[in-house]
Amino acid sequence: MPEAPAPSVIPVFPLTGTLLLPGNLLPLNIFEPRYRNMVADVMEGERYIGMIQPLVPHQDNWPALEPPAENPELYSVGCVGRIDRCEPQADGRYEIVLRGISRFRVRRELPRARGYRRVEAEYAEFPGDLIEPATVLSPARLLSAVRSFGETHGLEFDLDLLSSIPGVTLLNGLAAALPFRPAEKQALLEAPGPAEREELLLALMGMGLEPSTPEEYYSPPIVH
Repeated sequence: MPEAPAPSVIPVFPLTGTLLLPGNLLPLNIFEPRYRNMVADVMEGERYIGMIQPLVPHQDNWPALEPPAENPELYSVGCVGRIDRCEPQADGRYEIVLRGISRFRVRRELPRARGYRRVEAEYAEFPGDLIEPATVLSPARLLSAVRSFGETHGLEFDLDLLSSIPGVTLLNGLAAALPFRPAEKQALLEAPGPAEREELLLALMGMGLEPSTPEEYYSPPIVH
């Protein structure tokens, strides 16, 4: 049996609208005490954190919404990352960068540790994730779609820069960065592999962006 890409028990960071994919880099500014505890603990071990979305979207500091549940139900699939960089700040915050390693399925939730949530994770469904960053993928269709998407929505993209990025890196970067709804982000995460994710991303860009209420979508912060 192949070795698991990360421990079977991992801390998880629930965050609506934030997508981590294999090979992606995700910067996070950690200031809430329980997540400061989480970072301090994982830095003493193997540095793994699972990113996962709450099933019902919420934003902690959106006045129009009810305060988030203390223990919101989670999607069953997330992505584990390993801390590439950790910079403790004088005020107790941490600025970290996670590198996506592999998606996981939640088997069960475990008792909290120092305020943060932990799950038992299973990776067997996603055997290709460890080699996904090396996947060869032509960026041509994505670049064409980005150009049209930007023209339609009045968004500016540096196409010269984007054209220099390897295809699968461009695919996963766009999936994470473009302002789709949380459920659409989750569908991109759960796509079987890069080819299927590309088709879904192209379809979403072709559909465009619909007006939405705060309850349905918000532009995800990189802070918590």
